[in-house]
Amino acid sequence: MLITVTRTGGFAGRERTASLDTEYRSDGAELELLAERALSGERPADGRPVPDGFSYVVHVDGKLVELRDPYLTEDQRQPISTVLGEGA
Repeated sequence: MLITVTRTGGFAGRERTASLDTEYRSDGAELELLAERALSGERPADGRPVPDGFSYVVHVDGKLVELRDPYLTEDQRQPISTVLGEGA
């Protein structure tokens, strides 16, 4: 499974994109499960951007979801952090 995350916003307003292929990772199955949960997870009806907050576009095998801080669930935050190289 290929997971791609694009993060925009924040104080500097820079865009960052990273991809991760789960096929040969020891934690691949866990990341795939979390990515599927991120796609199907809850999103608040009023998920308006907050000043200096991040926005994310998560692509998983042709499907995508748009998410925003501070409205991320832990199931959404973990694969985003891992793909961007900031997590576990």
